[in-house]
Amino acid sequence: MPFWSAVHLTLAVSANDHRTQRQFLTCAFGTRLDAGVPSNPQDERAWTRPGSPIIGLTVLMHPFPDRALTPSLPRRWLLAARPKTLPLSLSPVIAGLALALADRGSLSPGIALLTLLAAVAIQLGTNLYNDAADFERGADTSQRLGPARATAQGWLSAQTVKRAAHISFTLAFALGLVLLVRGGWPILVLGLASLAAGYAYTGGPRPIAYGPFGELYAWFFFGVAAVAGTYYLQTLSLASPGLVAGAALGCLAAAVLLLNNYRDLETDLAAGRQTLCALIGRPRARLLYATLLLLPIPLLMSLPPLKAPWFLAASLPLAGLLIRRLWRLEIGPALNTLLALTAQYQALLVLLLILALFWPDGSNRALGL
Repeated sequence: MPFWSAVHLTLAVSANDHRTQRQFLTCAFGTRLDAGVPSNPQDERAWTRPGSPIIGLTVLMHPFPDRALTPSLPRRWLLAARPKTLPLSLSPVIAGLALALADRGSLSPGIALLTLLAAVAIQLGTNLYNDAADFERGADTSQRLGPARATAQGWLSAQTVKRAAHISFTLAFALGLVLLVRGGWPILVLGLASLAAGYAYTGGPRPIAYGPFGELYAWFFFGVAAVAGTYYLQTLSLASPGLVAGAALGCLAAAVLLLNNYRDLETDLAAGRQTLCALIGRPRARLLYATLLLLPIPLLMSLPPLKAPWFLAASLPLAGLLIRRLWRLEIGPALNTLLALTAQYQALLVLLLILALFWPDGSNRALGL
């Protein structure tokens, strides 16, 4: 929010019944303003008797941004776009590419690049639109525990940020048209649904983010749709490995959103957001978070193309550490670090999945596995 950088005081002065208005003082925020003012409300009658020197006090606070604390323009756009969330959209695409490569032995590099770029464009468009829409709906306040939002801080206007979101969505649509030539009507349906969901997440009369289905949205679009769609674009088939891996990685996308809503529960309720965390409460949300972190491990280990499924078991210690930290952490900014670690946990699982897919057969025999 803008910093209250100055306080402007106007005193109404009286001499008998003759009143004049004059500016009295401009002082920096933090200066003691109540010096000489009666602390007992009953004594305030002394200020209103005829002939009293001071009839009233008007305090006008003029907000303007503190330039010393305002980020540079590129930094403001980075805060609005939130590039730290990109692993959530890139990891499932990379997993889909790895599954297709393991299945067919080759990839189409051009299609792979276009798929990655389309995923980035949809993610950035969703982030930008979310930044502006949450501010307009009053969801981002000074009590928010998460990272600073560019629109809420007054660094960028809501109109400007929404315009950037529309550009990003338009780019995603253009990339989708190219991918449509390769994938046909299934990609058309998936692409249009992804764009519509990006807008509907915080836009429209009933935003997804303001109800209990946000985690389901994240599970499907950042898991099942991303992995299976990528796999389909490379193989032109919809086999079970893509769907199972998508379901597994979607759990981690849902865990990130659940943790975000867990942190922001009080401010969400104040803004009228009835998220899943608000519906089930924090104790059950912790149990759900643990389930979402642990369930992907056996799901991924069950994939038929894996040559070394035991690699995925290496993620168990990190999963246990994240679950333990959530149980012990108090509500506060420390949850931001846990959010970042949860996103990194998804990236780790994708890395372990790639190792499990392409681990040389002879290495298993050498290790006695």
